Amino acid sequence: MSNSFVRRNLLAFLAIFLYFVRLASAGEPQWIEIRSPHFSVVTDGGEKRGRETAMRFEQMRAVFGTLMAKGKVNLPVPLQIVAFRNTKELRQFAPLWKGKPTEVSGLFQSGADRSFIMLDLAVEDPWTVVFHEYAHQLMQGNIAVQMDPWFEEGFAEYFSSIEVDNKQARVGKVPNNTYVILQQDGMMKVTDLFRVRQNSRTYNESGDHRTVFYAESSMVVHYIYDNQLLSKLSTYFDLADNQNVPIDDAVQRAFGMSPAQLDKVLRDYVSSGRYRYFALPTPAGIVSNAYAVTPMSAADSRAVLADIHLHSLDYQAKAVNEFEEIIAADPNNAAALRGLGYAALRKHDFEHAGDYFRRAVQADSKDPRVYYYSALLVNQDDSMTRDRDKLNSMKKDLEKSIALDPEFADSYALLAYAHMASAEREDAITSLKKAIELSPRNEHYLFNISQMYVAMGKVQEATAVLGPLASSPNPEVAARARDSIEQIKKMQVVLQATEHPATGLVPAAAPEPDTAPAIAAKEHSAEVHQIPASTPPKFLKGQLLSVDCSNAPGAILTVLSDAKALKMKVADTKHTIVIGADNFSCSWTHKKVAVNYRVSSDGEMKVMTVEIQ
Repeated sequence: MSNSFVRRNLLAFLAIFLYFVRLASAGEPQWIEIRSPHFSVVTDGGEKRGRETAMRFEQMRAVFGTLMAKGKVNLPVPLQIVAFRNTKELRQFAPLWKGKPTEVSGLFQSGADRSFIMLDLAVEDPWTVVFHEYAHQLMQGNIAVQMDPWFEEGFAEYFSSIEVDNKQARVGKVPNNTYVILQQDGMMKVTDLFRVRQNSRTYNESGDHRTVFYAESSMVVHYIYDNQLLSKLSTYFDLADNQNVPIDDAVQRAFGMSPAQLDKVLRDYVSSGRYRYFALPTPAGIVSNAYAVTPMSAADSRAVLADIHLHSLDYQAKAVNEFEEIIAADPNNAAALRGLGYAALRKHDFEHAGDYFRRAVQADSKDPRVYYYSALLVNQDDSMTRDRDKLNSMKKDLEKSIALDPEFADSYALLAYAHMASAEREDAITSLKKAIELSPRNEHYLFNISQMYVAMGKVQEATAVLGPLASSPNPEVAARARDSIEQIKKMQVVLQATEHPATGLVPAAAPEPDTAPAIAAKEHSAEVHQIPASTPPKFLKGQLLSVDCSNAPGAILTVLSDAKALKMKVADTKHTIVIGADNFSCSWTHKKVAVNYRVSSDGEMKVMTVEIQ
């Protein structure tokens, strides 16, 4: 080997070394990931600040568990915390207003599959705004009942004021600006405050009314906690929300004073400037120096930032370009492949989405979402319910997702659907109950389990779930729940007629006593043999190929299930229980369908309910 060759390679090495030294001295971000027992913090602000950030969230989580007397605290959606070293970096992710980034010190960005908290470590206190939204996440994952907006926002504000040092945690301090807002802008009447709903203008539009709503909600919650009125508050919610008692009357009966009197009490409370807060011992065992710290590659840190953009309406196109740039340099980057798959899935481009997810799986991804979305794509295939291999593949992906993240609620919910398609009903209920445990307010999970109960003939369990959903603030959910309750009532009538055939069949003008019993017995016997009461209801999912209504009012459904075309008989299309559609239709073709039916003694499949999916 010549000396000139050695010199050239040495010079090349020195040039590369000096290049990276210049990058570091120029302040290029060095990204690391800190993993605490319950959080992942990605930061370019240094190990010390990253550990502090993780510890703050661990402390808040522990304090919440103490206040709620919960040994285990759930989060309904996986959370990624990103701590930026300066304001300039955070502004690249801030929501746009008239094309320009808004001024923020912290951001919470929600998503169906992942939520993000972003912090500006250059400001003195970036915690309050993100702790408010984190408090909402904790409530979503741990409090089953949806409270009125004023209480939800007031509690989140109350809890977001948490202060923790080496000795104690203080919860419930009132920020000075809360008093300033209410002194300058005045207070709402308590009945107006209590009437605000998620679709109210006050709740959704920016301006003084919304600012006062948040400030006053916070103070009402403080007043309730300070004066130990939680039992009276519970009475109020029961009267107003469950018994539909008018708000004025509910206030009088629950708090023992008229709304006008409560208004005065609240104004005096705010004017006094005095409040109490909880002082708890600092949660034990939270030690930041035990957290794992891992350097991140440039591609992996860029993928996290692109993922934030992907979950923001203002930056989705930019996110796709960022992921594509990562793939160009690192074709097997699992995080970028997952991001592109998710972007394609949003556009219903299932072919490309499937390709990206398969490549991510082959890259040995440790992201549970990769396996969840791979399973979700299998579920989009109309032949899934008839193909055992696809069903098993779907289950395998979901089990892998759950192994990587045992608290990923969506994976349990989709696994429940796969079990149901495999006729593994008890396993389906178990999986969906786990999803609901992790995300108790998810109304889609609740509605789905009600339908599983219906399919299993567990009418009481289904009705118990549907009752609260019928009062949901989501009009679509409420309408579906009410419709399902009506369908259940109709189904009960059908079941009662088959189990007690004498009911409703005795002639209005009774024949002679000596002949009536014999005639009735023959008629009833025929009815019983058509749909024996001892035959349990059955359930199947498949594809409805066609409906033959040529013998009205009856009909024949042709349903493809497990590679078999089944003929299923509908006795009367005008009185058949239909879920997922307004009325029975003779023009249905190639629709996903779920059918409850009984098999008669001669082998005919008698339809009880039809659900169009």
